[in-house]
Amino acid sequence: MDNEGPSRTALVTAYARAYHQIADRPRILTDPLAARLLGATVEELTELGRAVQERPGSGIDLGILRMGVSDRPRRLFFAARARFAEDRVAEAVAAGVRQVVILGAGLDTFAFRNPHPSLRVFEVDHPATQAWKRQRLAASSMDLPERLTFVPVDFETDTLAARLEAAGFSRTDPAVFVWLGVVFYLTPDAARTTLEYIAGQSEAVEVIFDYLQPGDTDEERAQLKARAHRGAAVGEPWFSYFTPDDIAAQLRSLGFTEVEDHSATDLITGYLEGSAEFDGEPPRSLRPVRILRASR
Repeated sequence: MDNEGPSRTALVTAYARAYHQIADRPRILTDPLAARLLGATVEELTELGRAVQERPGSGIDLGILRMGVSDRPRRLFFAARARFAEDRVAEAVAAGVRQVVILGAGLDTFAFRNPHPSLRVFEVDHPATQAWKRQRLAASSMDLPERLTFVPVDFETDTLAARLEAAGFSRTDPAVFVWLGVVFYLTPDAARTTLEYIAGQSEAVEVIFDYLQPGDTDEERAQLKARAHRGAAVGEPWFSYFTPDDIAAQLRSLGFTEVEDHSATDLITGYLEGSAEFDGEPPRSLRPVRILRASR
């Protein structure tokens, strides 16, 4: 994590959401603000998909951006996981939930598209990423929604509990936690600590997060190792892997009674209404990826 700028993975995800708006049909996630927040035009996004040199001003190697823009399966998953989370949040709001915490929010735009007037959104992220996001918001003339609260957390010096409490988050009201693209960058102990905090909500609580499975074969393990090395090269190494059975057991030990777990390809296919997008073997980049929703 670069303390002087945005998370590399936050940029990859944001560019993927923006490019999804112009490159993919049917569209899984409608996010008209993604490109605006980045300050990228349709022409620039299109060129990015073809470019072979560093994008001026991006502060990031084009090869990193390609992971989110040119890799269609990964791009579709970024859109599908956001759609899955937003759909679950809508269901929770209909059931009376009035607060959602987005952990590792990056350049997410849900708070600016929030269709639920009663829902308060807490965006938690590293101070450097939030500072850069605020700069982008100002540059793109995007006003801060009244129901949005930024919660900067540097986990080397802060605790999630203290920062959320100071920001006005209620531990005694129902809540949804959205935690996308983060868990594999944490150690298993750190991931469990956050899940313990979430499970400590005194009223109904739900968490949505994606995670990586360990490889089953030598080839899959080698591919995971190579991808982990690429992340480490930009200061964002991977630390944790879980099997579906293991993570479900952990969640149930913390009091979660309902666990809904999907492979990345199944999630995408569900939104593409029976498309033959992934006939045969799942694409290599998505084989280890899963997403789940747990509630109690």
